[in-house]
Amino acid sequence: MWLARIYVTLKPVVNDPQGLAIQSGLRHLGFSAVQSVRAGKFLEVLLDVPTQEEAARQAEAMCRQLLANPVIEDFRFDLEERAGDPASTASSR
Repeated sequence: MWLARIYVTLKPVVNDPQGLAIQSGLRHLGFSAVQSVRAGKFLEVLLDVPTQEEAARQAEAMCRQLLANPVIEDFRFDLEERAGDPASTASSR
C-alpha cells in the first residue's frame, strides 16, 4: 500500500482571497512578520497498489481529473509505502 500526500495550491498568478484574509488575521493577532500567505488543500489518499510507479500514476491521474483545477491550481504529491493495514494511517491529531 502507498500513502499519497497531495498538495494543491493556487498558481502564483492567481489571486488568493483566502490567503489574504489569513494574512490579515495573523497581522491583527500581532504576527507582523507575516509578509504573505497562500492557502491550499492537503489530502491523504491510501492506495492499495503493488508498486510506487502505479501509485504515482494513479495519484497524478486523480489530481489531473478531480483534485486540482489545472487552469488555476498546481499540485504535487509525495508517496510513502505503508503496511497493509488501513488503520495504521489513523491520525492522532
